[in-house]
Amino acid sequence: MNQPTMTLWSDSSYLSPYVFSVYVALKEKGLTFNLQPIDLNSGDNLLPGWDGYDLTRRVPMLERGNFRLSESSAIDEYLEEVFAPPVWARIYPQDKEKRAQARQIQAWLRSDLMAIREERPTSVVFIGDKRPPLSTNGSLAAEKLLSTALKFLPEGQNNLFGEWSIADSDLAVMLNRLILNGDEVPERLKAYAAFQWQRSSVQQWLALSA
Repeated sequence: MNQPTMTLWSDSSYLSPYVFSVYVALKEKGLTFNLQPIDLNSGDNLLPGWDGYDLTRRVPMLERGNFRLSESSAIDEYLEEVFAPPVWARIYPQDKEKRAQARQIQAWLRSDLMAIREERPTSVVFIGDKRPPLSTNGSLAAEKLLSTALKFLPEGQNNLFGEWSIADSDLAVMLNRLILNGDEVPERLKAYAAFQWQRSSVQQWLALSA
């Protein structure tokens, strides 16, 4: 099936949890794409004429032919609609209410828990950095993350909705900010994150940042 060439623009250090989400989605769907890194630390994405997405100048950015789209959850949803099951693998639950909840979790992880994101950056997750104990705000955010994750994750299951979805990978990243730093996390959530981390798509991303 002929499709326009796709390019995924990424940070050159491969530490972005949002690029990670889109990369995993593309791999899970079995789609062919070019990975194009850009050095965000030097501000290359802010320079006039950046050959990327000049509206937001952010990554991830997906190019498909003449179409360009940024913001990871928007890209994930676009991929699910354009490369729809059953021809391509599913990255959101089939059930409409579960699908809405998966999108809810993605939106929540991107808009809340700032203290965790600040005190446990993804360098902890992807390259093994270690950080000092959480602040009071960080501890409160961690408690909120863990209690919410436990409510969403059914007992005895390795996926949030009885089948894998991209929300599982996104949640595993957030949990691993704590787990891989050695912070206290319930065993059920440790096992869940470890299970998610073994997916081939995730392992391929980890090889990029190694």
